[in-house]
Amino acid sequence: MHTSMSAISFAIEKKTRDGRGRAGTLVTPHGAIRTPSFVPVGTKADVKGIMPAQLSAAGAQLALANTYHLYLQPGEKVVQDAGGLAAFMNLRKPVSGAPADAGALMPTMTDSGGFQVFSLGAAFGKTVSKFVKGDTPEGEAEHAAPAVYDADLASQHGQLAVVDDEGVSFTSHLDGSLHRFTPERSVEIQHALGADMFFAFDECTSPTEPYEYQKEAMDRTHRWAARSLRAHRQNIDANKKQAIFGIVQGGRHADLRAESAKEIASMGFDGIGIGGSFSKEDMRGALQAAVGELPEGLPRHFLGIGEPGDILEGIANGMDLFDCVAPTRIGRHGSIYTKRGIIHIQGEKYKNDLGPLDPETIIPGTEGFTRSYVAHLVRAKEYLGAVICSLHNLGFIIQLVDGARQAILDGRFEQYREDFVRNYYGSTD
Repeated sequence: MHTSMSAISFAIEKKTRDGRGRAGTLVTPHGAIRTPSFVPVGTKADVKGIMPAQLSAAGAQLALANTYHLYLQPGEKVVQDAGGLAAFMNLRKPVSGAPADAGALMPTMTDSGGFQVFSLGAAFGKTVSKFVKGDTPEGEAEHAAPAVYDADLASQHGQLAVVDDEGVSFTSHLDGSLHRFTPERSVEIQHALGADMFFAFDECTSPTEPYEYQKEAMDRTHRWAARSLRAHRQNIDANKKQAIFGIVQGGRHADLRAESAKEIASMGFDGIGIGGSFSKEDMRGALQAAVGELPEGLPRHFLGIGEPGDILEGIANGMDLFDCVAPTRIGRHGSIYTKRGIIHIQGEKYKNDLGPLDPETIIPGTEGFTRSYVAHLVRAKEYLGAVICSLHNLGFIIQLVDGARQAILDGRFEQYREDFVRNYYGSTD
């Protein structure tokens, strides 16, 4: 258990047979989290289309919001004055049939804004995700480039973010105003947002960047990590209430991942995030190289990973937390997860299908809806269709990860994973 200078503690309860995957308990100022756990993404302090009570009912134990977006709108001071992120969102634990602290504020996380800076810079105007184009299914390019693309602004500035060794200068995608993030400023904003856990400022690179630049960005991330940690530790009050995670970078390269993990692990962070970009075929090697250098007693977060098979891969390799916008993003386009793979509900074959949305996975709030009805909503572009699909997808992923945790405790994770992969993908490859 890691407790030194930390607002959190983490204990491993049981491991998989090969000793890599683990089930644990992460204790935060706002309560305990059973790991592994999926973290719904509420980028702008909302999980798109989902009421906080629905999120709790679906089994969510915490949520993550984005520093870049909340800094620009409504501003971190507004969130701070509201009592912090969870209070601002009215994000609370389930009331009925829950522990004594039911109705209390839920634990939260914030990311540093590094990925959004990447989107504004090297990836601006491109549909670049954390995976090499062609490696990821449609709808899974998480954290795409800014939602508002102003052609005049783009031609005027070339790109909206410029990285230097001290930090990043960027132009707001909302109004064109100029801003500056440094590691210290990112930490200051995240202190004001008040989440239980937050991430050091890092540089996330494109999967297509050459090895030389991946190493340059990794080295810069290490320097920024040290500055972020120093800024946090100097705030005694924040240290009592919030934990800081360092981020491992290095792209798809196993040697850089191992080097980065070793460096970040040596700094004294409260937890570790695996960030950056991979190709699908390189993810396992890069992840294993990183995890091999990490201390067991720290919680590990796999940033931006939401595809079911990738989550199970992460769990098998010792990751504890996962976040991604994919469940709600593909839900808004009428696609839902099932144990037999993704189905696109607007398809013609579902028009007259009066069966349940997903007979094998029932999510609170979606009971009673037929495929025919949801197909109608999606085809008619009624927002309720997107809401139902998004809620189902969040619940599906949460149940998948909760099931993996129970399988680890029961000593049957390998079979659990094999069965899911065979049914979902049609093979165990």
